[in-house]
Amino acid sequence: MNHKDLDVWKKSIDLVKDIYKLTDYIPECEKFGLTSQIRRAVVSIPSNIAEGSARNGDKEFIQFLYISLGSLSEVETQLIIAKELGYLEDIDNDLIRLEQVKKMILGLVKYLKGKNNAKQ
Repeated sequence: MNHKDLDVWKKSIDLVKDIYKLTDYIPECEKFGLTSQIRRAVVSIPSNIAEGSARNGDKEFIQFLYISLGSLSEVETQLIIAKELGYLEDIDNDLIRLEQVKKMILGLVKYLKGKNNAKQ
């Protein structure tokens, strides 16, 4: 399965671009702190989808999808922290988009698990 053909990978790439733009509003003093954390975590989402799809089999792919989910939760938490600190104002649309990507990842996990159960 080529990761570039997956809608969830494409959506997560779009999410990366949007989160990078959003984090430009975080103060310069957080450039190597919160901004860096958020950006590393959001990049990890499509990166792990890509790496997992290149692995040997669905079981490993599922493992990397769960890592993507962990990174997604990190981004969500870090955006909430940035809002609570007054660095960002409106993150509601971003949280909705994170939830959409989360549902897509979980859907892919369910599909892969179902596919493997059908083989047995």
